[in-house]
Amino acid sequence: MLPIAQSELIQLFRNRAVLITSLIMPAAASIFFISYRDTFSQIGSLGYVAAVLIFIIAAFSLYATTVTTLAARRQNLFLKRLRSTAAGDATILAGLVLPVSVIAIVQVAVILIVFASVGRAPADVELLVVALTAALVMMLAFAVATAGITNSPEHAQVTTLPLSLGVIAVATWVGITGTENFALLKRILPGGSATELIVNAWNGGAPLADSMLLVAPTLVWVVVAIVLAARMFRWEPRR
Repeated sequence: MLPIAQSELIQLFRNRAVLITSLIMPAAASIFFISYRDTFSQIGSLGYVAAVLIFIIAAFSLYATTVTTLAARRQNLFLKRLRSTAAGDATILAGLVLPVSVIAIVQVAVILIVFASVGRAPADVELLVVALTAALVMMLAFAVATAGITNSPEHAQVTTLPLSLGVIAVATWVGITGTENFALLKRILPGGSATELIVNAWNGGAPLADSMLLVAPTLVWVVVAIVLAARMFRWEPRR
């Protein structure tokens, strides 16, 4: 797995388009939200800003980059060649997504530390870690599933848009309006319960037992994405 991950990391830093998508765009958006944190916190809360920051990175740095990477490796038959080695399918996929995942985790950690230092630290760090992990795992699982219907790296610009923009829209909706109205709908949408969990972790004041229940809908989406990935993912280009 590690040799595959090392090779993939080198390829990532050679691809300017991927670097822009995975590093520059999320960083620029994060700087914007942090710079105007007081304005956005008046609209929602600091927890809402934290949730948007997390999902921007999860959508673009993790999700979109993973889909693009897997589509590119399929198109140049790299996936097919890897399957002819002794490495199993799970090892191959883990090696390919490991560099992107580590980069996304580092980005989230750095940006949240900066946000906490200029604003206010989260009320419950442990709960925030749970929420962050659930959100990233969900987006990674969806990335593998989306890669199954993505024919090329260029096609990824189209196939990743609905979910990328969708989870950010859901995070904004839940972060600004809360879950007093349409609670069930907001929580069962992808990213909805994770957003509420992030808001609770950052702002505090919510009972821990109630907050932990919000992990369940996100885990359900993880299972759904894994099932879709198992059925839809392709190792060779469609002929």
